[in-house]
Amino acid sequence: MSDSKIPIDLIMQKLAKDSEKVYKSAQKASDVLLAPLDTEIATTPYEIVYEEDRIKVKHYKPETGAKLKTPLLLVYALINRETMLDLQPGRSAIRNFLNEGVEIYMIDWGYPARKDRYLTIDDHVNGYINNVIDFIRERHNLSKINLMGICMGGTFSVMYSALHPEKIKNLVTTVTPVNFDIDTGLLHVWMKSINVDKMVDTHGNIPADMMNFGFLLLNPARLMIDKYVGFLENVNNKNFVENFIRMEKWIFDSPDIPGETFRQFISDCYKKNLLIQNKMELGGHRVDLKKITMPLFNIYGKFDHLVPPEACERTTKAVGSRDTEDVRLDTGHIGIYVSSKVQKEFAPRISNWLKERDKSEKESPSRKKPVARRTIAKTKATVSSPKKKKKKISAQGDTKND
Repeated sequence: MSDSKIPIDLIMQKLAKDSEKVYKSAQKASDVLLAPLDTEIATTPYEIVYEEDRIKVKHYKPETGAKLKTPLLLVYALINRETMLDLQPGRSAIRNFLNEGVEIYMIDWGYPARKDRYLTIDDHVNGYINNVIDFIRERHNLSKINLMGICMGGTFSVMYSALHPEKIKNLVTTVTPVNFDIDTGLLHVWMKSINVDKMVDTHGNIPADMMNFGFLLLNPARLMIDKYVGFLENVNNKNFVENFIRMEKWIFDSPDIPGETFRQFISDCYKKNLLIQNKMELGGHRVDLKKITMPLFNIYGKFDHLVPPEACERTTKAVGSRDTEDVRLDTGHIGIYVSSKVQKEFAPRISNWLKERDKSEKESPSRKKPVARRTIAKTKATVSSPKKKKKKISAQGDTKND
């Protein structure tokens, strides 16, 4: 019988080395997971300067002083929370804006209660956003401010700028859908087919868990399997673990969506594509994109599976402004705000664009005649007849963190 040619000694030696490597990796992972972890999100200091119903406005001031005379209001989507823009210290769009000398206001939409189910897009755009913008204009004695919208909040910002162009100096849209008649991306296909009336009539406000599950199903292999495999492969890396937990905190901190707003957004935008056609109506007024004559800076992601480039790239051609710019970044929907590579370009590029167009605004006439705030309807019976009310402002100087 001939001797076996299988190198048993080499195989056993390799197994021993691999076992030792696995043991050391597991020991290090244990040390990481059992030690204190820094997983806080939204740690940049801010001040709550305005409150109305469920919403709050956060104010961020550059430590070295503002380099722009005009502040920037950020309007996030109603889906998930605005803390995405300040997820971690090293990849914070908020901190990067502040480093560029941009004074920031940001709307925190809060968590809708059952009574908010009848709030419409009109209530958010001509109600809350308009009230916040009037407050900032009065506070800074300006007739116009800069406005930046994110995703659904960008769509709201486009609507607002078309209806109130006299209040917006410069408009920035990021991953903002305006053209919904596309078949690129599973989300757009699904939204055209769902029975939105049955969903809203059944649930009232659309549950956050339902929305999150739907987003996971858009790419289940990557979002429900690959990312957790990646976590196990990097569980011995403290920085990776901390950033992973921060992202998980953000993903599952999701408010419900006011039912009537969801119904109108799906029906008028995804199903009928009224916005890009200048046929959408809010508060009895037609949203005409040609009335957006202020400078427009439009940024979107090349690999965005939620808001594909085709949903964004027609915006600059649809508006009436002659000063427009499109920027397509090599990233996805979330990566545009958290990617370390993109963050080196994202906030500085927007800031430089704003600085080039920053000129002193004359004092606002609202200083002489206070602006009345619109009361947001709370019940189905009063949704069509909002009244006026004064703004609610929290105590100044109350600096907080999320």
